[in-house]
Parts: sequence; structure tokens; C-alpha cells
Amino acid sequence: MENLALIDSFSEFKDDKLIDRVTLMAILEEVFRNALKKKFGSDDNFDIIINPDKGDLEIWRNRVVVADDEVEDPNQEISLTDARKIEPDFEVGEDVSEEVKLVDLGRRAILALRQNLISKIHEHDNTTIYKQFKDLIGEIYTAEVHHIRHKAVILLDDEGNEIVLPKEKQIPSDFFRKGENVRGIIENVELKGSKPTIIMSRTSPDFLEKLFEQEIPEVFDGLISIKKVVRIPGEKAKVAVDSYDDRIDPVGACVGMKGSRIHGIVRELGNENIDVINYTGNPQLFISRALSPARVTSINLDEENKRAEVILKPEEVSKAIGKGGYNIRLAGFLTGYEIDVFREGVEEDVELTEFADEIEQWVIDEFKKIGLDTARSVLDQDVEDLLKRTDLEEETILEVKRILKEEFED
Repeated sequence: MENLALIDSFSEFKDDKLIDRVTLMAILEEVFRNALKKKFGSDDNFDIIINPDKGDLEIWRNRVVVADDEVEDPNQEISLTDARKIEPDFEVGEDVSEEVKLVDLGRRAILALRQNLISKIHEHDNTTIYKQFKDLIGEIYTAEVHHIRHKAVILLDDEGNEIVLPKEKQIPSDFFRKGENVRGIIENVELKGSKPTIIMSRTSPDFLEKLFEQEIPEVFDGLISIKKVVRIPGEKAKVAVDSYDDRIDPVGACVGMKGSRIHGIVRELGNENIDVINYTGNPQLFISRALSPARVTSINLDEENKRAEVILKPEEVSKAIGKGGYNIRLAGFLTGYEIDVFREGVEEDVELTEFADEIEQWVIDEFKKIGLDTARSVLDQDVEDLLKRTDLEEETILEVKRILKEEFED
């Protein structure tokens, strides 16, 4: 009973850890074998007998009987005199099995065993959690705000698992309060040391795709497939959808009457503007749809370099580019083409890159970010509008306009 009492004292916390008795006993054996190796140099000649039903464990040490003056390895051999203290009829050459009581290992060894056992059980728990959340990568998960830090929000789920929502994985408009529930997708699980770090994301395109699966029955049932999702988190997103059933309008099914179906998704994403677009394998038609709400006049494709020259009426250009250049950027991400916008009826125009000797590259890049990559596209914009949409100073914008204007006057 000595062993049983000690094992119970070791495993008193097992219920809190949700670890079954069989697993606990297997961990106990590993821990005790390590202790035996440390004390005796080897555990090869020890038998550990486990009884999971009783929660008991026995340790037996096996040695060979040798003459009193021939003991070379006390762990493997026992003198005839000592063997006959166990059983009086032992002879030289016979095997002796002797039970080792845990108390015989000494108080310090038992304390070390207990600490080792706790460490191994934590390690087991961490491995189980790691595997559990590895299988959940890409799935929506809900957890409660536990602690708000400068660079991350720490969440806890119902089992007390800690989940990290980094600042860069939060939608810019996100505002959290302690105790409220937060939804996101499990984006990654990392093992740092032996402890798993679970990363949640609300900015991933996969989160938006999974929200469509949750909120729209036809997507969940596979009647509508999501071909691609692109996002600028908190600002705008475009979702290309398709259906193999001609009777189903995939865009109408996703949006719902007066936006009823998509409203919940928009609200979850901080009022992110979501365009749902019919997918097509025709690149010209797909680009035209991706630039919605602008109406495209014509498109010239360069398939090899994945570039598209899009011709629009002057009043449609700002719609194609969109606020902050988001619309044209997302259309490019969605279709895989670099899209250049040209005004209908304007024959002469020059790429901004042609002015690299007069305009610094970072300034050109600022204009490109909002979809302006030709001289006329910049000249057609008001200075005040450019100040709002770029990080450029008024003096810089005026100087760029002067340089571009001279090109056409010449």
C-alpha cells in the first residue's frame, strides 16, 4: 500500500488536468524509470508492473546471485549472503527479484519524482492542446477576452486555453472589452519550448470565407462555391462566387433581399464594404466585374505579363479607382492582373515611371497605391483630393503636377 499511497499523492491533481488513468500510469512509469536510471545507472533489470484499475504500481529489481567476494556490479548482481536474507534456499547463479519500495528511494528522490511527474503531465497537456488546435487551423473559433495588452488581446476559451489575437490580426475598428466573446479563425499554432501558442486572426481572407459558410446555407451545402476572397481589413473586400446549378443566382443568394444575408457578416467585420461578384473564366469579363461599380468601355489584355489596360468614360474612372484606391487594388488582387486605367477619348498619356529621373520613386509609388500610374490620371485629380488620399505634402503634389503638365505642353 506504500506505493499506492504515494502514487495517489503524486496524482492528486489529475482530475483538474482531464488526464485518464491509463495515460497517467504510463507517464508514471516513464518518470520512475528515469529515477531508477539516475539512482542505479540503468533500468534494464527493473520490471515495472502497472495496474491502472487500482491505480497501483510495483517496481521489481532483478539480479543474479554470485559468491560473496565476486560482486562487481551491485545493480546487476547480489551476494549469496544478501540473497539468502530474502529467501534462505537461493544458490549461486539463480535470479533474484526484489520489490523496490518508493520510500526506499529517499525523500529528496520522491520530491524530484513528484516535480518530474507534474512537468511530464503539463508536457502531455501541451501536446494534446497543440494537436487539438492544429486540427482547427482555418476554422472559426470563439473565445472570451481575458486581458487587453498594447500589442495583443489575450483570449480564454471554455477549457481555459489561452489564445492570442495580435494587434496586426485585428480589424482597425475592433474595440474589445474584458469578458466579451470574440470570433476569428485559428490561423496558426506554434510550439515555443513545450508550450503551444495559439494565434487567432480577424483580418485573414479565410475568416471572411468561413463567415460566408456559416451565414449562407447554399455556401455551407456546397451549392455555391467561393472561388477567391481578397480584403483590405475594415475597409473593403471582394468575394468571387460561382454555382454549378444554373437555377441559383450565387450573388443574389449571398447578398439576400436588401442585403439581409450579408448584413451580419458586414457588421462582424466592422462595416467592411463587401462586393460579391460572379466568377467567370473569361479574364476580360472577370476584370470588368471586379471593377464594379464602374462600367468598363473596353479592356486590352497582356496575358504574358498579366497586365490589363482598361478604358473607361471619364466619369467612371473615380468609381473604378475607389476611395483610397481600394477598388482597383482589390480588383487586381482578385483577378491576378495589374490593372491600368485610361480615360476614353484621351489618346496621349505617359506612364509615371517615365518621369523617374525627375520624380522620386517613393513619390511615384504613393500615386500608384491609389491607382494613379499615368501622367493624366494624376493631372485629373484635385490637389485637395490627393492630399487626403496620399501621404504627400501639398508642395510635392504641386511640383509633380508642374512636371507632368510641362510634358504635355511640350
